[in-house]
Amino acid sequence: MNITKENIDNLNAVVKVEISAADYQEKVATILQDYRKTANVPGFRKGQVPMGMIKKQYGKSVMIDEVNKLLQESLNKFLTEEKLDILGNPLPKMQDDLNWDAEDYAFEFELGLAPEFDVKLDAKKKITQYNIIADDELLEKEVENIQKRYGKIIPKETVEDDVNIAGTFVNEEKEINKKSTISFDSIKGKSNQKKLKGAKVGDVIELKTKGLFDDDHKLMGALGIDHDAIHGLDIVVQFTIEEINMTELSEINQELFDKVFGPDVVKSKEELVAKIKEDAEKQFKTQADQQLLNDVTEYLVENTKFDLPAEFLKKWIAVAGENPMTPEQASEEYEKSEKGLRYQLIEGKVLKDNGIKLDYAELQEFAKGFVKAQMAQYGQLNPEEKELDDIVQRVLSNQDEAKRLQEQLVSKKLLDFYKENITFKVKELNYEKFVKEVYK
Repeated sequence: MNITKENIDNLNAVVKVEISAADYQEKVATILQDYRKTANVPGFRKGQVPMGMIKKQYGKSVMIDEVNKLLQESLNKFLTEEKLDILGNPLPKMQDDLNWDAEDYAFEFELGLAPEFDVKLDAKKKITQYNIIADDELLEKEVENIQKRYGKIIPKETVEDDVNIAGTFVNEEKEINKKSTISFDSIKGKSNQKKLKGAKVGDVIELKTKGLFDDDHKLMGALGIDHDAIHGLDIVVQFTIEEINMTELSEINQELFDKVFGPDVVKSKEELVAKIKEDAEKQFKTQADQQLLNDVTEYLVENTKFDLPAEFLKKWIAVAGENPMTPEQASEEYEKSEKGLRYQLIEGKVLKDNGIKLDYAELQEFAKGFVKAQMAQYGQLNPEEKELDDIVQRVLSNQDEAKRLQEQLVSKKLLDFYKENITFKVKELNYEKFVKEVYK
């Protein structure tokens, strides 16, 4: 057997695998002998069928199978030994004149080679690192939300300020039939408020969806429509009122503190506000970190220049899936995935060049923290170590879950690395301003 590689350019190569009869004949002969021992052919005793008959019936198919196995094994071994960094998988070049009656064969495979490049972390234009604070306005709203959550529900006869209205939104054309509870205070526009104010249970109110709420996401939840369909939606819906309630705010006292945080964890309004601030800013930090990682990713993709074997990758995409694609479909799919592929290569380069590794023990610890956080949400604050270990083992035995947690851990390691090695422009702002600035 002989394997050679010819570089077409820096990103494309062709591997040629030459297989001779001596490479596969012994294996084929052994398999045919086994066939002969078990073959049931009328007129012959078991194991006494002439080898010529066995060869005639099975010889070519066995030979083709063995050549293909040998071809795949030798190609994989060559790629490993040569330490070739390839993209996608080798693509066999079509051979219209392949003659399986010959004894020697030659096969060629196209390779797409990963580009060589450097990743520079010294950003000329500083990337913003957000420090989101919980300001007094947000904290006051959160205190009021807690008071509402644990307050007393009082039925009302008619719609007025500060009430919650439960009812059903209907629009037959858009197939909307959704039970929802809305706050009167979230209704936008004097004409809409006028239609609702004074209405009673059983009344059917016609409302236009455009500008109905102070936030399109509230409309999305109220109508049960997905994110893409809600923006710019301008239709008329019928809203049948089924319930009208007002929440009498709970008093701010020890009983409320204990309901929210457990006995004696919080003992004053000042401590309540401090706890809300701590919890909110912990969540804000997670969101700010994710935004920072997104911004660094975007910067690296935009500013790390290298070419890709685009034509090879389009050909590979066309045949890689369950259903073959046309060249046009493959080209479109490549355009969609190119940015993601670029970042995968950049991420791999950063990990390799800086010795950032991930071992199984780290993944176990990370999974344990994830499981503990999940259990805490359901009030299980101090699980036993054995119970925790058992759950972690079950989670990591699920291939999809293990992959997801591994990706999260890699992202965390990368974020820690970027924070240590990139100089950012730090910007402090409240959550409302953060949302406006980042999500426009």
